[in-house]
Amino acid sequence: MRIEDFDFDLPEELIAQTPLKDRTSSRLMVLNKEKRTIENHHFYEVTDFLEAGDCLVLNDTKVLPARLYGMKADTGGKVEVLLLTQIENDDWEVLVKPAKRIKIGTVISFGDGKLTATCVESKEHGGRVLRFSYAGIFYEVLDQLGEMPLPPYIKEQLDEKDRYQTVYAKEQGSAAAPTAGLHFTEELLEKIKQKGVEIAFITLHVGLGTFRPVSVEDVESHEMHAEFYQMTAETANQLNAVKERGGRIISVGTTSTRTLETIARDTGGTFEERNGWTDIFIYPPYQFQAIDGLITNFHLPKSTLIMLVSALADRDFILEAYNKAVEERYRFFSFGDAMLIL
Repeated sequence: MRIEDFDFDLPEELIAQTPLKDRTSSRLMVLNKEKRTIENHHFYEVTDFLEAGDCLVLNDTKVLPARLYGMKADTGGKVEVLLLTQIENDDWEVLVKPAKRIKIGTVISFGDGKLTATCVESKEHGGRVLRFSYAGIFYEVLDQLGEMPLPPYIKEQLDEKDRYQTVYAKEQGSAAAPTAGLHFTEELLEKIKQKGVEIAFITLHVGLGTFRPVSVEDVESHEMHAEFYQMTAETANQLNAVKERGGRIISVGTTSTRTLETIARDTGGTFEERNGWTDIFIYPPYQFQAIDGLITNFHLPKSTLIMLVSALADRDFILEAYNKAVEERYRFFSFGDAMLIL
């Protein structure tokens, strides 16, 4: 398929720059794949479309306040650092600006010396490996000094860090939020449980590759960045039981979907305790083995994410829904509205 097959016109003013005060008050477009119907609702009405015996699968990754501003210890020159992946102990792969000034041996100071880093390896495209030094607990220091690494299409600063975090975020490690989960509150999750819907958790640490544009004409030629995932034995057993009794597995977000499909693809449609790295790329045609439905946000034109939802619900139907969303002035991307595909 061609990249142009996943294009649509999106007015820039529909890109949500700030989150709504009430997480559940965002709009919800509901798509029925078989009937090919499109309905407009609000997210707090999602319970109307869930049934007892269903299972929602949430990604409990926690976004690191991974953007740091510091200065070179020798010259005082300003440096911006974005944490990408913890390699081992206090060594992290990062992106730095300006990269050309950060050579092996360069020392960077953050927060008047509360945190320092020494460059120990140079990589391509502005990548470096930094070895951090600090007193206390690294994540506590990072929480004091770091900023949330908001997506490049969000131009405004975030007043509250927690609004780019799901209410169930637990496992530290993401460079970006699994944004479909931002619509849930603890109260809504409790209401969902009371209806007889199970909640299961997996982890996929979202990398910056999630924002990487597709730069090839042929979709099949695109290569995904690998991201770390894990599923516990408890979650695997829970999901297998749901499948066995005929319940629906509804993933919250493309990150949950990619994790579930990675495991089901490797195990013949079942689930098991597992962790590793996935670079699964889902685009039409694709036979889903793990999920029966999906809650997701509205995605960028020509992105791997719109390709994934097009594989689930038919490309023409998805583009029809997206064009309707533009007409109805839905809010797009991370802080935008949601879509439920069943």
